[in-house]
Amino acid sequence: MRKVRFIGLDVHAETIAVAVADGPGEVRSLGVIPNRMESIRALMKKFGPAEQLRVCYEAGPTGYAVYWQLATLGVKCEVVAPTLVPVKAGDRVKTDRRDALKLARSYRAGDLTPVWVPDAAHEALRDLVRAREAAKKDQLRARHRLGKLLLRQGRRPPVAMHAWTQAHLKWVKSVHFEHAAQEATLVDYLHEVEHMADRVARLEHAIRDAVTAAPERMRTVIAALQALRGVAQVTAVTIVAEVGELSRFATPRQLMGYSGAVPSEDSTGGRIRRGAITKTGNAHLRRVLIEAAWAYRHRPAVGAALRQRQASVSAEVNAIAWKAQHRLHARYRALTARGKCKQQVVTAIGRELVGFIWAIGVHVESRTGRATRIAA
Repeated sequence: MRKVRFIGLDVHAETIAVAVADGPGEVRSLGVIPNRMESIRALMKKFGPAEQLRVCYEAGPTGYAVYWQLATLGVKCEVVAPTLVPVKAGDRVKTDRRDALKLARSYRAGDLTPVWVPDAAHEALRDLVRAREAAKKDQLRARHRLGKLLLRQGRRPPVAMHAWTQAHLKWVKSVHFEHAAQEATLVDYLHEVEHMADRVARLEHAIRDAVTAAPERMRTVIAALQALRGVAQVTAVTIVAEVGELSRFATPRQLMGYSGAVPSEDSTGGRIRRGAITKTGNAHLRRVLIEAAWAYRHRPAVGAALRQRQASVSAEVNAIAWKAQHRLHARYRALTARGKCKQQVVTAIGRELVGFIWAIGVHVESRTGRATRIAA
């Protein structure tokens, strides 16, 4: 029987702390190596044949570079969820060496939870989607700064109008202050608002180009998800970029848990107590789900934009989307009739929307897979 070595890596930008668990023996610390490809290659060579090695490290800001480097060497590696690594209640000392030892020990015991590692296409798309999300946050901050400046000075539009429309921006450009310092501040804030709008537009154009150049399987799923109400292209791309293949989840409940939108629970004996959502999942996915869920407060209907999106997908997908409208709107009305807070209701709707997203994704991916096998 081959001897398997479990290796824990505490990865940082410049260094990697290494620990190894040899079978049932004691876990040993092997010190620190530079975070460089040649150092990792030399370390793995020292451990022996690649098929006997099992390596893990925590997901973090260093991304998946180490994972891909180990994959090129033929070494099995898993990136684990840092929030699910077991921690002793009385442990108050944290060092890189101890973290590596803990990883190796827990990995050998099977106590670690691996995360999904995206392939190159998914990672590139996810970076672009998150760049657009960051730009939207910066745009909101820029708008708030300008809006609060005008509010402090008592400047209001002469007629009621929605903020940040073309008419509103035209009015803002007509505002002037008596003091040069305030005028310079206004010009700078206004320039930043316009710059952020251009930045968001550029990134959204880049997302459209990226979808066009994406693999066919990914494009098909993105198009099918847009049959759902409240799920336009950016939302569909975000779901696919953050989740990957939806069929990797055996049930919609697993995908709900991945989104962190499931209720927390503290039950014991005969007492059952459920609280707020756990938020121990993918925050980017959870955000777009709840944004999309607001669309289901309206009664079921297919508008011009949604009809155009549904024209390119199959009748089965459109049937799932129509069922989602009826189910989720009825759920929204039932919960609001019970006096529930609207934010809580929409969160519940977003959680149920996951089930329809999963159903569409699994249906499309299975059909695409069959078509690929037939073509081959």
